[in-house]
Amino acid sequence: MALILVVDNEQPVRLTLAMILKGAGHQVLEASGGRAAIETLRDGPVSLVITDLKMPDVSGLDVLRESKTLHPQAEVILLTGHGTIESAVEAMRLGAFDYVTKPFEASELLHRVQNALDRNALVSEIRLLRQQIREQRGIGSLVGKSPQMQRVGDMISRVAATDTTILIQGESGTGKELVARAIHDASPRVDRPFVAVNCGAVPETLLESELFGHVRGAFTGAISTKKGLFEEADNGTLFLDEIGDTALSTQIKLLRVLQEREIRRGGSNTSIKINVRVVAATHRNLEDMVREGRFREDLFYRLNVVTIPVPPLRERRDDIPLLANHFLELTARRMGKTAPTLSQDALAVLVDYAWPGNVRELGNSIEHAVLLAPKDHILPGDLPPSLRRKASSPNPGADPTRPVRLDDLERAHILTTLEKLAWNQARAAETLGIGRNTLWRKLKEYGIQIPDRRADAP
Repeated sequence: MALILVVDNEQPVRLTLAMILKGAGHQVLEASGGRAAIETLRDGPVSLVITDLKMPDVSGLDVLRESKTLHPQAEVILLTGHGTIESAVEAMRLGAFDYVTKPFEASELLHRVQNALDRNALVSEIRLLRQQIREQRGIGSLVGKSPQMQRVGDMISRVAATDTTILIQGESGTGKELVARAIHDASPRVDRPFVAVNCGAVPETLLESELFGHVRGAFTGAISTKKGLFEEADNGTLFLDEIGDTALSTQIKLLRVLQEREIRRGGSNTSIKINVRVVAATHRNLEDMVREGRFREDLFYRLNVVTIPVPPLRERRDDIPLLANHFLELTARRMGKTAPTLSQDALAVLVDYAWPGNVRELGNSIEHAVLLAPKDHILPGDLPPSLRRKASSPNPGADPTRPVRLDDLERAHILTTLEKLAWNQARAAETLGIGRNTLWRKLKEYGIQIPDRRADAP
């Protein structure tokens, strides 16, 4: 059932329309002219407007324009006589959904009304899905409550609404592209393209063609004209990942694009104006590269208007439990299974690890654990071996100058021994030179859980 506004200065037509629509289960508002219709629209939204095209006070085109201004989601169907079909077609170019000629059949009218309402519902659903995607990909996708990530989120909020060029700096795997997407999704360009390219992954000989495109015959193998990524991203955002890996010749052309806001396809002398926001990222120290002559100083200053540093995972350990559970949910959903839980011992291994591969490595480690864990509880033995080996030191990611507690050493040694002996408690107690009861007491004291699936020899 929908709320439909019927507009016609002829009362018999209004009554007929209202009767047909109410008979189909819809709610109907009536307006005797264009001016009254506009007043009704100002009172609140409707799902559909059915209006006569020619009325003495305010025309149907004016009702259409006002409806699109006040309630863009509402569809508009125009009623027209045979002599004004051309005007109705013109109205459709202005945003009307359809037109119906007088006199009309009830079945034809209801068919067009249903089509309009179906489109209205589809557009609303798409709008909702887009909003959900923005929330998932925007600042909300940057999982973490640490002060470092709160600063990143604050910077994104400050710069997103502008067209300022942004430079994102951070180690590989820290989530620089997520930050770039969050900037785009929080910007006025959100409904326009977000185009990403890893400059370090494209061969130098092909990168310029990828970025700027080429015309037919520009080089051997250029059998047709090709748009570049700058054109693909027009009115949107172009994310240049690992920009520090670009050649000096490419840097010169990038500088020209940022200065002139235009590109030239390879092999062409014609400039093409573009409207693109550039967000660049690198894991390199561009200032050092400038001093070494490997990166153009003028391009660096063009890019470095605002810099957003993304911290490595080892510097925001408080976020590791949040990130781990985030990846557990994502991985389990993708695999169509219930998300397992992390044991305290497994979580301790994750928090203590140095994470040279940062968030990307954590995500891969969680996926490994979800795949291999036989039950709904992830234990240290389910994590990748590289993480468990690091757990043999009291705190692999900790400050090496910090004093080490004796119980940390003992706990780590017991864990390492158990893992080497496939969690066989009898052999572990013998190797450690203690009784099984003592080992059992130590396990309880340190909160070490024995995996159920591993056999304990008699």
